[in-house]
Amino acid sequence: MLRLFKAFRLLAAGALALLSVPAHAAGDLLVAPTRVILDGSRGTEVVLNNIGAEPATYRVSLEVKRMTAAGGLDEIAEADANDAERAALNMIVFSPRRVTLPPNQPQVVRVGVRVPEGTPPGEYRAHMLFRAVPDAVAATAEPRPASTGVSIALTPIYGITIPVIVRVGDLDAEAAIGEAWVSESDEGAAFNFDLTRTGNRSVYGDIEVTRPGVAEPLLVARGIAVYPEIAERQVSLRVPQEVAAKLKGSVRIRYTEDRELGGGTIDEAERVVR
Repeated sequence: MLRLFKAFRLLAAGALALLSVPAHAAGDLLVAPTRVILDGSRGTEVVLNNIGAEPATYRVSLEVKRMTAAGGLDEIAEADANDAERAALNMIVFSPRRVTLPPNQPQVVRVGVRVPEGTPPGEYRAHMLFRAVPDAVAATAEPRPASTGVSIALTPIYGITIPVIVRVGDLDAEAAIGEAWVSESDEGAAFNFDLTRTGNRSVYGDIEVTRPGVAEPLLVARGIAVYPEIAERQVSLRVPQEVAAKLKGSVRIRYTEDRELGGGTIDEAERVVR
């Protein structure tokens, strides 16, 4: 835990590249790790840190998200959740559900799992949401001058979600890299490839693209996932124009497990990028 706290202090000082534990950031909130896997009765911890100058309050909750073929995550109303999604919401327990964070003071959220007896083998997933609670306007605030027009005050509300995955039974999965290409749009250039998954759990890892015979990668992307609700997705990674030009032609694409899990190769393929 001390190691995590030190890492967050480095982040607060602006040394993001030095963080050894992956973290999400939104507004002034940092969350680590960015993904939780529970495969037994033992729980884990998620660390929150407020890197802002003022105290901030966050509400912690669970929600259902489903991956699309484009790699996005659609939010699903609880009433529309399927049996596996409802089971995940019921299995995952956490505390506290609301935290107030002073500046640069990490706070732990404890996460556990209660798997009912007879639960079918499979991967069950919900997404933990950390949403900022806006400051209430003081009742004694000075009255605003009368205006002839309509005034609307907008308060941005920041939130971060991380997947919480429960694995029951012996599960396995494989992935395969498909065709690859470079595309152009109004938003800029992107490197794209198809990624398929087979098995009864998700796959998750990092992508590295190299030119054959050259050790230095042209492109590295972390945290590429394919969840069990889809068998195939299209991965699209924004790249600078000069990198897009270098990616065309013969390349080697390597998909590896997350480094925290050993970094083993999931799939590797040579492709001619058009």
